[in-house]
Amino acid sequence: MIPLAHMQKAAADGLAFLRSQQDIEEAEVFVASNGVLLARLNYTSHIPCNGVEEPKSTFNYGIGVQAVFRPGGRAPARAAGGGQTGGPPEIRRIGFGSETSDITLDGVRSALDKARKGASADPEFVSLPRPGGEQRKLKGYHDPKLMEIKDADLVDAGWRVVNGGLRVFQTSEALTDLVGSPDHLRPLGLIISGDVTILQERIAVASSAMPEVQTDESTLIMSFITSMVEREGAKGSGYAASTTLAGFTEEAGREAAQAAIAGIGGVRVPSGEYKVVFGREAAMEILHYIIMPGLSTGVFYASGSPFMGQLGKQVASRKFTLIDDGGAAGLVGAKGITCEGLATGRTELIKDGVLVGLLSNHYESQRLQHDPKAKEKLGADPKDFPRAFVPRNGFRFARGGGRHFDAQPGINPTNVIVPGTVESTEAMCKLVGDGLYIGRIWYTYPVNGLRAGDFTGTVVADSYVIRDGKIAEPLRANSLRINENIRDVLNGVIGVSKEGKPTLVWAADEIVYAPEIAVAKVRMDAIGEYMESL
Repeated sequence: MIPLAHMQKAAADGLAFLRSQQDIEEAEVFVASNGVLLARLNYTSHIPCNGVEEPKSTFNYGIGVQAVFRPGGRAPARAAGGGQTGGPPEIRRIGFGSETSDITLDGVRSALDKARKGASADPEFVSLPRPGGEQRKLKGYHDPKLMEIKDADLVDAGWRVVNGGLRVFQTSEALTDLVGSPDHLRPLGLIISGDVTILQERIAVASSAMPEVQTDESTLIMSFITSMVEREGAKGSGYAASTTLAGFTEEAGREAAQAAIAGIGGVRVPSGEYKVVFGREAAMEILHYIIMPGLSTGVFYASGSPFMGQLGKQVASRKFTLIDDGGAAGLVGAKGITCEGLATGRTELIKDGVLVGLLSNHYESQRLQHDPKAKEKLGADPKDFPRAFVPRNGFRFARGGGRHFDAQPGINPTNVIVPGTVESTEAMCKLVGDGLYIGRIWYTYPVNGLRAGDFTGTVVADSYVIRDGKIAEPLRANSLRINENIRDVLNGVIGVSKEGKPTLVWAADEIVYAPEIAVAKVRMDAIGEYMESL
C-alpha cells in the first residue's frame, strides 16, 4: 500500500500542475491505492484437500485526472476594453484519463494527455463536484491491523472459519444418527467452501472547487461460506463481516454448517402463491439486484426505474422503510468521504412506504435537476424535494473490491438498512402462519427490463415450510423459483425483523444490513426434477 502522505502530496502537486494549464477551466485529481487479500476455503471430507486453498493478494495504485477544457481549447480571449470577445457560447469538453502505478507529475501529465485526447462535449455537464453544507462524520475509523495484516494472519482467519464449521459437523447428533458413529462422517460428503476477503483502501482527492486535499482510509474483513452434506443433497450458508480484525470470528463457518444440517430431508412443494418470510440473504439479493438499482438519479434520468413518477408517493407498505447510510460509525460499508471528495451520510430512500429520496453522485444529481423533463420523470418538481438528490454516493468501486483511480464516479450504495420492529424469526413465522421461509436465492435478475419491476430468482438453500407459525421441514434445494413484481412484493410487506445483519453481495462493495421480511403473497413456481438435477 502506498503511504497516505505520498498520495496526499501527489494530489496537491497534480492539481497545482493542472491549474497552470491555460486550456483547463477546472480539474480534479484522484489518487487511489487498494489491497485485496483473499483466502479461498475448500474443505471436503471425502476428497483430499488443503482446507485453506490459494491465499493470495492483489495491489494496485495510480492516479486519475478529470479536466474541463475551455471552449476551443484555449484561454478566454479578451477584447480591447478588457471584456471577453463576443460570439455564440461554445460547449465545453470534458475528458478523463488515468495512469497506473505512477503518481508522480509524469503520471499526471500522462493522464492529462489521455484526458485531452478523449475529451468530448457534454451539454448536460454542469460542473465538477462542489462542497455542500454537510460535514464529514468519520475520520481515523479504519483498523491499522487490517491495513498491515501479515500473510500468516490471513491464513489463520481462513482456518478459523473452516474449523468453526468442522466443530459443528463433528458434534452434530443429526449426522451421527445418519451413520451410527461420529467417526464415520466422511462418506456423507461434508463440504465447507467459500472465502475470507480483506479490503484495504486509501484515497486522496483534490479539485479546483475543493483545493484542500481530502483523504480517506477504510478496511474491512468478510467471509461468505457455503456448506453441504452432499450425500443428503443439503446446503447451508453463512456470512460475516467486520471493520476490525479483532471483530472477525468463526461465525460464518458455524452458521453454514448448522444450516446444511438443518436442510437434510428437503421436500418439494407445488407452484402457487404463498405467504413468505424472506430470510436475510434472500432479502439482500432482492434489495441489491432489484430495488437499489431503481433508486438512483442516473436510472431516473434514463427513465429506467420501476418507481418512475413516484417521488413523494406511496411505493411500498407503510411497514417498509429503506435507508442508505455511508457515514454511520461502526457499520462495515461506511466511508469518510465519497470518491468525489464529498461527505458521506444518511439518505432516506423510502420512508413508511413513501419514496422520499434517491442515491446520487454530483454529475447525475445536477443532470436530473436541470432536466426539462425532471418533473415528468420524478412525478414531482425537484425544487420541492431539495434533500432528495444530495450526492452522498459517488464512488469509484470496480472489480469487486476497492476504490479505483481508473474509474469515474458511479452511484453505489454503502450500508443498506431496512429498520423493523418484529423481535425474532419465530415472531416473523407467526405473522405468516402457513407459508414458506425463503433463506437463500441466487441468479436474481429483472425480467422485461428493470422498469417493468418483474423479477425472478431460484431458491437454493436455507429454506423451509412454515406450518402453524413454526419452521417445519426443509425445502429441497433448487426446486422452486420466484416469479414476481417488485412493486407487488413491496406493497405486500406485513412485517420486518428488528435486527439487520451485515450480509454480503458477491463482487459488490455495499453491505446490506439485511432483516427478515414477511410478505403477504409471493408467486412461486416449482422446478421440474430434470431441471433441478442440472
